[in-house]
Amino acid sequence: MKMILRSGIGKFLLAIYALVTLYPLIWLFISSFKTNQEFFGKPFGLPEIWQIQNYVKAWKIAGIGTALMNSVIVTLVSLILTIFIGTLAAYVLSRLQFRFKGFLLGMFVLGMLIPIHSTLVPLFIMMNKMRILDTYAALILPYTAFELPVAIFVVTAYLTSVPKEVEEAAMIDGCSYWGIFFRVIFPLSVPAMSTVAILAFLRFWNDFAFALVFINKQALKTLPLSLSVFSDGFGTDYSLTMAAMAIAVIPTIVIYLIFQEQIMKGMVAGAVKG
Repeated sequence: MKMILRSGIGKFLLAIYALVTLYPLIWLFISSFKTNQEFFGKPFGLPEIWQIQNYVKAWKIAGIGTALMNSVIVTLVSLILTIFIGTLAAYVLSRLQFRFKGFLLGMFVLGMLIPIHSTLVPLFIMMNKMRILDTYAALILPYTAFELPVAIFVVTAYLTSVPKEVEEAAMIDGCSYWGIFFRVIFPLSVPAMSTVAILAFLRFWNDFAFALVFINKQALKTLPLSLSVFSDGFGTDYSLTMAAMAIAVIPTIVIYLIFQEQIMKGMVAGAVKG
């Protein structure tokens, strides 16, 4: 009886925690169907009439279609580069022996401590001289560079739990280092790479500062920049802002739901040896 009671209390507490965690997201979607008057008059209530046109207006006014495509391109290319280069570097650092290996790994980890936004000015000057401002590369390159330390750290920790006998068996079968990487290490690293992917996706998808500084062309603006259209020095159209934010958050939810199992495996697998 006590075990049933404890289990019931535990489930009840978890349900309360889940509700508290999910409520901001629920509130966002409900608010996206309200008028501005309802947003201020009944911030926690349901709308009297669900304003579907908020999404239509937000899509047209902010040019969300173009911004969405730009965000997808920048995020996808940055993710591919981050995962491939990070996993390759992690393979070398975790499986091969060479001089200054510890120092090199320490330098990568040190990169996690650099305040990203403190580099905006030098990056702007550098990119201006390279003439890559107002291009996708102006976002892809810094995104990849600043996410690599996290990717290398996570994947290296994960690969230390993979037995070296797996590589030795592959070498006996005639695989080169590149063959081992693509046929053995890369597939085995999927859980860790999924963890890196979701963390990187959230950073790339939601970034505002880099896009604001490095992108001026309307045709290249990303989704976070398009949301600022509804706010100016005189006020904010909250109904359209909520609708645009709801559109922007949907891909994040979908990505997390797809990779949630792999993310959990990647976060705990690196802590288990053998």
